[in-house]
Amino acid sequence: MTKSIEKVATLLVKWLMPFCLLTCIPLLSSCEEDDDDDGDDETEFDNWKERNDLAIADWAADTSLKKVRNYTLNENAPAGNGDYVYVNVLEEGDGVGYPMITDTVRIAFRGRLIPTKTYPEGYVFDQSYLNDFSWKTAYPKTDCGWITGLQSALLQMHVGDRWLIYIPYNLAYGSSSGSTTIPAYSNLIFDVALFDFWHPEDSRPPFKAR
Repeated sequence: MTKSIEKVATLLVKWLMPFCLLTCIPLLSSCEEDDDDDGDDETEFDNWKERNDLAIADWAADTSLKKVRNYTLNENAPAGNGDYVYVNVLEEGDGVGYPMITDTVRIAFRGRLIPTKTYPEGYVFDQSYLNDFSWKTAYPKTDCGWITGLQSALLQMHVGDRWLIYIPYNLAYGSSSGSTTIPAYSNLIFDVALFDFWHPEDSRPPFKAR
């Protein structure tokens, strides 16, 4: 009787084994596909704060960049990496003096986010000109919503300067979103050319291209 039961059990194992393998293989395949999908499902702004924090650290460590301190900080207050804007001077102008915080400035600009998979040069969220920059064709604006980082840089620019300005998120929109195209914790990168500035008691005629 015992031998008969053993034979039946052996036959059942032999008969069921192929079905078990067929059942397990799709499960393993599904797990592998899920692992791959995790990478593909990563959105444009996953781990966005961490990625922007890393960018700030990289800018701070880059000795080729000029550091401009947040103008709202007390002179004696300690400053961390996020309290500076970092500047790549693209062109130096021959203008005299700097704008004051109460002055009107006339600038051409292009604003980007940090590079992402879809936008390796950074998503352009706003700009005052199209195509490549040119002093002759980049029509400047004066009605720009200034953020602290951009103000800090402009207070150090001469007319004719063109700077690539890297702004940490706490000198931009911080933990809130600046618009539907600027997520929270976004560093901003501005290509800015200073055309002119003037005091409140002064005025300028409408801009005419060179």
